[in-house]
Amino acid sequence: MKKILVPVDFSEYSEYALETAAILAKKYNAGIVVMHMMGLSEAVLTKDESQEMYEANYYMRLAKRKFDTFLDQDYLEGIAVEMTVQNYKRFHEIDDVAKDFNAGLIVMGSHGATGFKEIFVGSNTEKVVRTSQVPVLVVKKKPSKFKLDKVVFACDFNLDFIESFKRAWNFFKELNVEFQVVYINLPDDRFMSTQEMKEKALKFFIHTGIAEFEEAHEDVIFYSAYSLESGIFEFSNEVRADLVAIPTHGRRGLVHFFSEHVGTALVNHSDMPMMTFKV
Repeated sequence: MKKILVPVDFSEYSEYALETAAILAKKYNAGIVVMHMMGLSEAVLTKDESQEMYEANYYMRLAKRKFDTFLDQDYLEGIAVEMTVQNYKRFHEIDDVAKDFNAGLIVMGSHGATGFKEIFVGSNTEKVVRTSQVPVLVVKKKPSKFKLDKVVFACDFNLDFIESFKRAWNFFKELNVEFQVVYINLPDDRFMSTQEMKEKALKFFIHTGIAEFEEAHEDVIFYSAYSLESGIFEFSNEVRADLVAIPTHGRRGLVHFFSEHVGTALVNHSDMPMMTFKV
């Protein structure tokens, strides 16, 4: 991970993302690319060329002035920071910027405060998560105690998730992060016996071709809960994980992965950092 891309709109949530990226950049000796999307309106883009250029330059200068204040942070000291202003309106283009700058991670802030669905669905963050081939780390609060020592990867061992699992495994292995896999067993039509879960996990790991997991599949935790969301958070809190990693289908965002009903207590405490790996 040589560079970290941070898309910003100069809000406090963008500041949370920037500070989180700075913590990771210092730990792993990486640079930061801070990106602002102008997204000029159709009204501007349909004007005559001279007027269009004038207004485009105006918005470009305005964005750069905002950068001067936004990037005046002590925690960025000693980090190589690059700035880019893009006239994009479609969020899949952020993935292209990440590739252009050779960024191995995108860090974004989210104002979502009501569970998994609201963290992502219907937000700009969800649009990036849904389209990005680069892993996306989503943070919701100021990272005063953020660290990256242990990650929980939640997976149901569907063979569709093999590639995203391999990307996650390789990503965290390179960073020397403890990687704990958990399967949440639910009391519904997906309920399985312990033996069934173990057999499914072993089949999954054999398909990944990762020797470490073929030999250590017994280390997978099978955790019973009444909902996927509560199970993931309860287990992650029990093992003191620093973040939760999940696979996601780009075509459907995260809606398919999580149930719609989230308990009030979970909703109010669902601010653990999340990282997604696209299938």
